[in-house]
Amino acid sequence: MTTDTPARLLHLLSLLQTPREWPGGELAERLGVSRRTVRRDIGRLRDLGYPVQASRGADGGYRLVAGKAMPPLVLDDEEAVAIAVGLRAGAGHALEGVDEASVRALAKLEQVLPSRLRHRVATLQAATTPLTSGDGASIAPETLTVIASAIAGNERLRFAYRAGDGTESRRLTEPWRLVSTGRRWYLVAHDVDRADWRTFRVDRVSEPLATGARFTPRELPTGGAAEFLRRSMRGRHPSYDVDVTVAAPAEAVAGRVPAALGTPEALDAGHCRLRTRSSEAPEWLALRLALLGHEFTIKQPPELRDGARQLGERLLRSAATS
Repeated sequence: MTTDTPARLLHLLSLLQTPREWPGGELAERLGVSRRTVRRDIGRLRDLGYPVQASRGADGGYRLVAGKAMPPLVLDDEEAVAIAVGLRAGAGHALEGVDEASVRALAKLEQVLPSRLRHRVATLQAATTPLTSGDGASIAPETLTVIASAIAGNERLRFAYRAGDGTESRRLTEPWRLVSTGRRWYLVAHDVDRADWRTFRVDRVSEPLATGARFTPRELPTGGAAEFLRRSMRGRHPSYDVDVTVAAPAEAVAGRVPAALGTPEALDAGHCRLRTRSSEAPEWLALRLALLGHEFTIKQPPELRDGARQLGERLLRSAATS
C-alpha cells in the first residue's frame, strides 16, 4: 500500500493522463489502496484544478478531461525526452509555426530535466537533422532558452553580437520578445548602452547571459514585436510589391503559404492571388512559391521573376547528367 499521499497523487495523475477511462477498482489495485481512498484522492486532484470526470455504474470510472485552465502535467522519462527533442529541433531552426511560446516551454522543461535525460536529449538531437526551410541558420537551443528565460523573468541580458559586416560588440539589453520569421529567429530588445530599441539576429548572438538584474518593461514604439521587426527590416533592405497568381483554390494554399507572401485571396474556384510588400530575398520568395506545389504566375516585381528564373536554372544545372 502507498502511504505517501503526495507520491500516490502523482502516480494517480500519471495514470489519468493516459487518454482512457480507468475503473475505480483498477485504480485502487494499481495504487494499492481502497476504492474509498481513490475517491478521496480524486477529490484532492479536483481541488488542485484537475478536471476529473466520473462515470456512474457498479465500478464507476474516472478520466481526465479538458478544463478551463491548463494544469501541470506529469511526464514519464520517454515522454519528456520526446517533447524536449521535438522542441529543440524546432527551436534550433526557425521552422514555420515554432514561436516564442515553444521556446518558453523548452526552457521550462529543460530546467527540470534530470541529467540522465539531458544526455539522452542531446544524443538524440545530435543524431537528427531537421528539414529546414530557406537558408535559415541553425542556432544552439540553449541560446534561445536563455533568452526566453530572461524575457519571462524581466532580466537584463548580456551577449556578444556579430553584425552583418562582421563587426563584433558586447551588448547589454532589456529583452522584449523573440520573433520567428520562418527563416530566422530575431530578438527585439532595448539596447541599454545605446538607449534605443534594436533587433538582433539570434544566430549572430553568442555567450548569452541573464544578469539577474531586473527591469520594468518599456513600451515598444509600435504595437507589437512582429510589427517592429517588419519596420526595422524595411529600413535595412529595399522593399517591393509582390503580386502572384497561384493555380489553386485559396483554401488549398492557405495552410502552406508563409507569412512573407501574404494571405491568399480567392479569384475563382481554381485560382487565388497573393499580394504583399516584402523586403525578403527574391530567390527565397521564389523558393517558397515553388514549395506550394502549384503552378503560379508572377505579375510583379521583376526582381521576383529574375529570382525564380535564377533558381530554376540552378536546379536544372544541379539535375543535369553528364
